[in-house]
Amino acid sequence: FGSRKRLSFAAPSNTFLPFLPPLKVITMGRRPARCYRYAHGKPYPKSKYCRGVPDPKIRIFDCGKKKLPCDEFPAAAHMVCDENQQVTSECLEAARIATNKFMVTNAGRDFFHIRMRPHPYHVLRINKTLSCAGADRLSTGMRGAFGKPYGTAARVKIGQVLISIRTKDEKVQIAAEALRRAKFKFAGRQKVHISSKMGFTRFQKEDYNKWKAQGRLIHDGIGVQWLSSRGPLHRLIGRAAAKELAEEED
Repeated sequence: FGSRKRLSFAAPSNTFLPFLPPLKVITMGRRPARCYRYAHGKPYPKSKYCRGVPDPKIRIFDCGKKKLPCDEFPAAAHMVCDENQQVTSECLEAARIATNKFMVTNAGRDFFHIRMRPHPYHVLRINKTLSCAGADRLSTGMRGAFGKPYGTAARVKIGQVLISIRTKDEKVQIAAEALRRAKFKFAGRQKVHISSKMGFTRFQKEDYNKWKAQGRLIHDGIGVQWLSSRGPLHRLIGRAAAKELAEEED
């Protein structure tokens, strides 16, 4: 027989081998939020062991006049969650934009303060698989199915506040309508409540006015600190009055 020649299948780098079908990669969008609506397992926060987490879509949690004291915005409205579920950072950002736009258009830019209450610390995972022609040769199935970081979400409970708005008394109905429209950005049920408390403080409006008249409240940013009856006397009646009282006793 003649000398055997070695067969070579070298092909140019821009062509496929003749016996392999070409791979057609199909790019997909994001998974729908229903895939991550309910919590399964333990929380999975970002840490030195969980790296490569994408940044959450929501980066601003306070909108409007956020530095005005509580006396300027005595009315408040809250959106309260009515289910145990997870809300993603995308829907939180969408709700913030919708609420802010409605309040700017109808109430005015200088007459509200919006606060997004939950923070998305829970990391969502995805087990990526190739959805393309010939993927059955490359897919690993359920082997090594612990997914890679995909996004972030906040775990909320029944009765937890999602969005709070403080504003003027005459504009509180506009705030309630803004929250009603923001409900469509979330899955599940939410309820809108108009608060009877003074802004974002923990005091009812009647109690707030009573304690303020007695000098028992100290402004602390957008809230107040309450002075109890304990402690030195000058904290309640002032240093000058306490000094006069001490001199009279002497």
